Amino acid sequence: MSQFFQIHPDNPQARLVRQAADIVRGGGVIVYPTDSAYALGCHIGDKAALDRIRRIRKLDDRHNFTLVCRDLSEIATYARVDNAVYRLLKQHTPGPYTFILRATTEVPRRLMQAKRKTIGLRVPDNAITQTLLGDLGEPLMSVSLIMPGDELPLIDPYEIREILEHEVDLVLDGGYCGMEATTVVDLADEKPMVLRAGKGDPAPFEAP
Repeated sequence: MSQFFQIHPDNPQARLVRQAADIVRGGGVIVYPTDSAYALGCHIGDKAALDRIRRIRKLDDRHNFTLVCRDLSEIATYARVDNAVYRLLKQHTPGPYTFILRATTEVPRRLMQAKRKTIGLRVPDNAITQTLLGDLGEPLMSVSLIMPGDELPLIDPYEIREILEHEVDLVLDGGYCGMEATTVVDLADEKPMVLRAGKGDPAPFEAP
């Protein structure tokens, strides 16, 4: 049975956030809100938790997992970026974008897209997520909470608890969340490519 924390969306309760971070560090899988939709998250180094997320979402090794970061300070640890790409990232973070980047050797192979060796990177503009990441002191491994067969993310935390109460360890209730996924931009090659148009404006990354 999963735990269920009601978190204030603008002033997250420090005690509950600390408990959530401890659950992540202990190998738990959590559901948490972002600036676009609810997501599934776990500790970056925990293979068992990652495998649980794969089972929940029914994902194969072609799926890009995302490192959800508090800011860009850790980007050089996990992704290879030149100055031009870094400027693009800085202009559009925090915000509802997921950027596909070449992964460094610091990223566990199981988190990478198998063929291209890429990783997603995201800096959400959400107080709950930002506070949680601050307590963790490292990125959260994450995927959008879109159930198998669905096209849109789940938005109601009570419905999420009902569906996933035996599959996850914690649901962070930050209120109703959006159902629009992030805009996904591939920055791994020479020219940016919009792979999915979502909540973030794709125009800055589209060819004229």
